[in-house]
Amino acid sequence: MAVPFRRTSKTKKRMRRTHYKIEANGVTKCPSCNSMIRPHHVCSECGQYKGKNVIEKQPNE
Repeated sequence: MAVPFRRTSKTKKRMRRTHYKIEANGVTKCPSCNSMIRPHHVCSECGQYKGKNVIEKQPNE
């Protein structure tokens, strides 16, 4: 089995790993209530998905 001749430096290792980073989740506006939601998910504020009521939400009193 091959063994590296020299140790990989910190700089080389970090340059190789520069694309390993966390990206923020994409969000869109709900067309009915304009709250920010993740794409292809039911809106947690109004309970709609693609203009249809999926979850019945009770008004807060």
